[in-house]
Amino acid sequence: MPLTVITLSNVPKSLRGDLSKWMQEIATGVYIGNFNTKVREQLWERVKANIKEGEATISYYYRNEIGYKFDTINSKREIADFDGIPLVIFKELKDINEENMKLGFSKASKIRKSKKYKSINKNINNISYVVIDIETTGIDEKKDSIIELGALKYENSKISEFSCLISINDDIPKHIEELTGINNKKLKEKGVCLEEALERFLQFIGDLDLVGYNINFDINFLNNNLKKFSKNKIQNKRYDLQNYVKKEKLFLKNYKLETVIKEYEIKNRVAHRALLDCKVIFELSTKVIKFLDNYK
Repeated sequence: MPLTVITLSNVPKSLRGDLSKWMQEIATGVYIGNFNTKVREQLWERVKANIKEGEATISYYYRNEIGYKFDTINSKREIADFDGIPLVIFKELKDINEENMKLGFSKASKIRKSKKYKSINKNINNISYVVIDIETTGIDEKKDSIIELGALKYENSKISEFSCLISINDDIPKHIEELTGINNKKLKEKGVCLEEALERFLQFIGDLDLVGYNINFDINFLNNNLKKFSKNKIQNKRYDLQNYVKKEKLFLKNYKLETVIKEYEIKNRVAHRALLDCKVIFELSTKVIKFLDNYK
């Protein structure tokens, strides 16, 4: 089982005592333990609930580029995800930089952005692409199933939509049902077979370029299922908005779609329904300058 290290500072004695039931305090405020993910998550939730004005950090093994992951509570350090690598930002320095921006460059920056967006909005009429999104029963394209396909086509300044529920034989996991609102009853009543859904989807996208958010996830699922029906893989050129956002917004706390759309002042929420999320991603695509500059 992976090793976990938690550090505490200025926390209630009751929290220290509670943590020592599961971990060894090898130095003042430094706790080390060896347990599974479920125990680690529950202990960290307990720390969050009882820390009050204190500070805490947690670090543990994780399969990423640096081999570990960490989190903080009430710390002067803030975590930012950069291409899967967690970076540390000092809040005080960040606040100073943001304050300087507000004092010296805010109005000029807004004017430049306004001109940039106006120029982009004029040119967006001359481009065509299809935004795609899927909903699945899990994250493993070889074991899990596609339960919904969605696509939004922007072509010749006109928008057209595609949406299709897909019937499956297995039960939808409870957490997926709660996340999406899609249940087996709905799929049984409105879903079509996967092969038919894929045929209709391919006809809709044609040979237009594809745009998505973490689009490789969608493409891998689609291609794996196309292979089951002896159909060719999707060859359309694709653009992943997530990559452009990471270049444009270097120090976001994370790059989940929910976080990113707030940064771009998009009011619609991520519904975890294929077509609705396509609409959110399309709106995002009209605001990510690095994507539009590259696409043009």
